[in-house]
Amino acid sequence: MQGLLIAGRYRLADSIGSGGMGRVWRAHDEVLHRSVAVKELTAALYVSGSDQAVLLARTRAEARAAARINHSAVVTVHDVLEHDGRPWIVMELVEGNSLADAVKERGRVEPREAARIGLWVLRALRAAHAAGVLHRDVKPGNVLLGRDGRVLLTDFGIAQIEGDSTITRTGEVVGSVDYLAPERVRGHDPGASSDLWALGATLYTAVEGRSPFRRTSPLSTMQAVVEEEAEEPRYAGALGPVITALLRKDPAQRPAAAEAEHMLAEAAEGRRPDTAQAYVPTQHGGSHPGGRIEYRSAIGPQYGPPPVTSHTAVAPPAAPAPPRHRRLRTLALVVACAAVVGGAAAVALQQYDSGREGDNGIGVHTPGPTASVTGSPTGTPPAGGTVPADWEPHHDPLGFSLSLPPGWTRKVFPTEGGIKQIDYSPDGGIHFVRIAMDTAPDFANPGDHQRYLEVQLKRLVGYQRVTLKDNIYRDRTGSRWEWTWDALAKDPPYLAGPRHAVEETYIALSGTEYAIELSSPAEDWATASKQFTWVLQTWQPPEN
Repeated sequence: MQGLLIAGRYRLADSIGSGGMGRVWRAHDEVLHRSVAVKELTAALYVSGSDQAVLLARTRAEARAAARINHSAVVTVHDVLEHDGRPWIVMELVEGNSLADAVKERGRVEPREAARIGLWVLRALRAAHAAGVLHRDVKPGNVLLGRDGRVLLTDFGIAQIEGDSTITRTGEVVGSVDYLAPERVRGHDPGASSDLWALGATLYTAVEGRSPFRRTSPLSTMQAVVEEEAEEPRYAGALGPVITALLRKDPAQRPAAAEAEHMLAEAAEGRRPDTAQAYVPTQHGGSHPGGRIEYRSAIGPQYGPPPVTSHTAVAPPAAPAPPRHRRLRTLALVVACAAVVGGAAAVALQQYDSGREGDNGIGVHTPGPTASVTGSPTGTPPAGGTVPADWEPHHDPLGFSLSLPPGWTRKVFPTEGGIKQIDYSPDGGIHFVRIAMDTAPDFANPGDHQRYLEVQLKRLVGYQRVTLKDNIYRDRTGSRWEWTWDALAKDPPYLAGPRHAVEETYIALSGTEYAIELSSPAEDWATASKQFTWVLQTWQPPEN
């Protein structure tokens, strides 16, 4: 693509940054004879038509959001154009690298320099907030450090414009999980203070060389954000109390932007801000009043565009004999990443962006290509209990096999804590079969595992257990769990209305736990339940 001329004007030179959503090119404007940056939305090449429309809307909104902000610390957008059926954003070219790159290269950033960087980012945020724009993805990779000493905030790709909710689904939380404020993890509406939290986490990363809350998985990271205090920074110097103030769990207890700007200005001069001390707790507890998040599974189907989503988090009662470590398995339900109150909402976990902080402003990452789907979700079941003759065998690359009606296609979940998970669906998630494989399960008995998960599901609207009973499947200890719930009208359309799900979980001789799950609208359950029987009949685990 190097050398390609876009819109008869912008000639691409070399790639200067990439991420899950797209790629940024250095380019030459052949009309004004200047260097520019051109952002290509590569994710639009790999998603379905409906998801592509959402991605295109987000790209246009990114340009619109940035264009509303008039500040020297915000990357200027010059143009938005169409090429190859996709929008491309033409931006100011910043010669330099990102704060993430600087941390990676140097290990840490000196506190006074970090405070200076933070001061300019805060000024950019204040300008954005004054224009009615929340950034929602402040992180080291979106802070650009120019060779001329300038600091600029970039990538408004998931910004929220005041009064504009057309491209954000109900209950959707979007951003890099390390830098999500606790209230956003809990599903509350973000505010200006949420961007300040992310700035605090960004500054912590700058001076310490590591993210304050990153753990081994997205959900354990979000758990840390909600319930754990960041380890006291060792290298922050005068910036330390400012970081602590910005990372208060309660947004009402964080400093206002003007006060934070004054603190950062003092820290940039090497002076310890006295006013910041008032925000430093006298004790750092190991838990948070919000309660522990004991979930191994609290996510819905991963169909649709890439953002991370969440509803309000309410801590469940403590589970008896909690597992030795929290491994994650996604249920065929619609629950928040941390917990659930009220309706079911589809959750598409952003692919964990480990090692990607140097994306030079690309920002959002996507779990990968989503295949378009066709075919009947149910078909007409024949009389008797035999598998229909037109069902097709699927020999999955993970080694297992099963048969399904014609037209069902495969979707891969990002590998999560050693758990491998695959969905098959004919219609983008209205009906689907889900397979989860855990080589190191936390529970010796599958029924105990399911009862542990059910604590979370009881918060779904209209949740009803149909059955949860130990059984024997394939001559091994297993458990069958069946439940119903009501998805709300505000939730994604492929989940709206009464839903029904069933899951068979068993532990194979190898010690691997397999969960075989099916979910459909309740009105289709007479057929779907027969399908589940046939899925279980045809299921074959990997050869060990």
